[in-house]
Amino acid sequence: MRIMALLLAAGGGTRFGAATPKQFLPLAGKAVLRHAAEALLREGLVEAIQPVCAPGAEAQVAALLAGLPVRPPVIGGASRQDSVAAGLAALAADPPDLVLVHDGARPLIPPGTIAALVAALAEHPGAIPALAVAETLKRGESGLIAATVPRDKLFRAQTPQAFRFAALRAAQGFASAAATDDASVLEAAGMAVALVPGHPDNIKITWPEDLARMERMMAPALLPYVGTGFDVHRLVPGRPLVLCGITVPHEKGLDGHSDADVGLHALCDAIYGALAEGDIGRWFPPSEAEWKDADSARFLTHAAGRIAARGGRLVNADVTLICERPKITPHAGAMRARLAALLGVDMAAISVKATTTERLGFTGRGEGIAAQAAVMLLLPEPPQAASNAAS
Repeated sequence: MRIMALLLAAGGGTRFGAATPKQFLPLAGKAVLRHAAEALLREGLVEAIQPVCAPGAEAQVAALLAGLPVRPPVIGGASRQDSVAAGLAALAADPPDLVLVHDGARPLIPPGTIAALVAALAEHPGAIPALAVAETLKRGESGLIAATVPRDKLFRAQTPQAFRFAALRAAQGFASAAATDDASVLEAAGMAVALVPGHPDNIKITWPEDLARMERMMAPALLPYVGTGFDVHRLVPGRPLVLCGITVPHEKGLDGHSDADVGLHALCDAIYGALAEGDIGRWFPPSEAEWKDADSARFLTHAAGRIAARGGRLVNADVTLICERPKITPHAGAMRARLAALLGVDMAAISVKATTTERLGFTGRGEGIAAQAAVMLLLPEPPQAASNAAS
């Protein structure tokens, strides 16, 4: 049994209000239309997709669907039924047994939906996913309630809608230009159409808030990860004192292979620790001449890039500098701003503070400066963890 799908992408999306038709807008890194096509293919039941688009959009649609089992796009018509007729005509030379008709603005088809539709077609010429209406329905006129409409036995139709190819082609003679779905064409021809369970997640993007809702739904689950870091360097004459990316006036500076910025080093280690990616020495070995006297801002920029590469974000960072001198408070604002800029976050997410050891130990004697840092990251759930949770 061969199953093919019509993917309708000829609409202008006037209700959405964007200059670009909604099916071409980006959603979670891909065009809405690409998501819709991949959803049709995900269960492995659909052999190929026949896109139907507006005149002049053929190349754009083909590019968005490149790499998928997709036929060359055909031009749709002024109404939905004109577009469906054009798609069916394109398939008629080598007709499938069953055909699905799907909105290009519905990026998510819940698992099991297509299989349920195909099963229903064993007994009926058509089948659609539908949700029972749960809300009270009102008919309005001039901004006032005109009547309450009984919701009993009312359903919200979704797509993909499924049909025996021959039945839908035969019913085209009964199609009305005003028909907003394909089941109504079979209804007009006197054919039975089955209802299978729909799903609230099968959203047709109609308004801007629908796209925002889908972005939230399709975003990966993010889990909190905490990391800590610690670093220490001794103070020596003849070097600038760089702390948290800011050069601080002082008679001594920190000794190290790079600029020895203990604040940035501790913060980098905290980030690498939260990512479980080792420490700063793994990424920037002190044995390599390239990092001699290097600006530690390069290290923190790299750490920020590792967060982005993992699909995560930094929630907050807290750095504590441990020294008797110099005084840190006058420079803390500039340090926070510098760290925020390097990490690409709001300054409100960054804390820099200082403490002393009450003149005890090497920091108390002014022999060196230490720093400790803590960060919280939000990272996608590891694939293996997600798999284990599902099982």
